[in-house]
Amino acid sequence: MAEVTTSLSIGQVAERTGLSVHALRFYEHEGLFVNPVRRGPGGRRVYSQDDVDWLTVCIILRASGMSLPALRRYADLVREGAGNEEERLALLREHQAHVTTQIGRLTECLDLVRFKVGVYEDLLDPDSPAVHQCHAPSPSADKEQTPTTLVSS
Repeated sequence: MAEVTTSLSIGQVAERTGLSVHALRFYEHEGLFVNPVRRGPGGRRVYSQDDVDWLTVCIILRASGMSLPALRRYADLVREGAGNEEERLALLREHQAHVTTQIGRLTECLDLVRFKVGVYEDLLDPDSPAVHQCHAPSPSADKEQTPTTLVSS
């Protein structure tokens, strides 16, 4: 049985991926598609489900912080086909390390934000001992101990 190729308009692809029509044209111009974008009889772009699937990969890689040059290189390697898997793996491992570092930094940020939320919840809780010690937050309310100094004290 022959495989049926879905033909999607640029608007349909924009709707499915969450990218704007402008972003889709930009991705095409930047060479980020693995397969050339086909054109219909009227010259309009026609996409397949494979294009949408590839765009989903691109969207996730971009959201995770992959640069356009790195994404373009990855698309080039995929477009070239078999034989360059080691280079693809190296590129993805490098990005994986970047994402892991990014997650670590964000976790540190989240720890501080959680700590600060707790400080202000305590300050605003009428039953909290902190409220009884001072009636209003002082100008130095943002200078209380941070989570790292709390661990050592």
